[in-house]
Amino acid sequence: MIYTGPTTTTAEAQIDVLNGLIAQGVDAIAISANDPDAVVPVLKKAMQRGIKVVSWDSGVAPAGRQIHLNPSNNALIGETNVKLAADALKALNVEKGEVAVLSATPTSTNQNIWIEEMKKVLPQYPSVQLVTVAYGDDLSDKSYREAVGLLKSYPDLKVIVSPSSVGIVAAAQAVKDQGKIGKVYVTGLGLPSEMAGAIKSGASKSFAIWNPIDLGYAATYLADDLVKGTATKTEASMGKLGKVKLDAEGNGAMAEPFVYDASNIDKFSKIF
Repeated sequence: MIYTGPTTTTAEAQIDVLNGLIAQGVDAIAISANDPDAVVPVLKKAMQRGIKVVSWDSGVAPAGRQIHLNPSNNALIGETNVKLAADALKALNVEKGEVAVLSATPTSTNQNIWIEEMKKVLPQYPSVQLVTVAYGDDLSDKSYREAVGLLKSYPDLKVIVSPSSVGIVAAAQAVKDQGKIGKVYVTGLGLPSEMAGAIKSGASKSFAIWNPIDLGYAATYLADDLVKGTATKTEASMGKLGKVKLDAEGNGAMAEPFVYDASNIDKFSKIF
């Protein structure tokens, strides 16, 4: 098992790493893509050399991989983020409030899909008034600056939703530093161990995430199933997690996101 990645969140840097793995003659590559299309040519080269390719979380376009594993159902992730925002507004006793999204990169596959799914269900949540989408490039410092910018540009902002584990932590810190605790809530997708402080400080009421340990485990076993030749066009093995059903483009999904709040954060922050 080789665990590697670029030091910057660019497609170019990821392509360099992929070329190195191809040169090493690995049996399979499991990748969360910085750009869904830019990595396709190098991954096509990998597959031409017999290397099996699985993308997980942030997907690769179908031409560049054999299987893609979504951490959850995209529509459900989108609606979960909107529901969390609505719950935050309710906790603030706001009938209708301004909500901003702090995403990762503008080309991040999963982020863009989730944001589109969020927009689809907005009519079902009339309290949520989406005002803008900002991008922190999945970098802590830039995400922090963007969050501060949102707070200053939208003085009536009530909720920041960040479907990025980097962005959500940065936004919570920005809310705390700007003296907005109790006035602005941060929610979205984050890790319990990184968000425990935000829950306890009051910067966040609740957030959600799937189990990232299971996601990495499942992606590894999917790659192994491809290498062994036992995966089919309609299903593949995720080891102890069972089999995942695949659609015509090789897309599969794991489980529903789980919501974390003050009632369970201590327990789960010790796990991941």
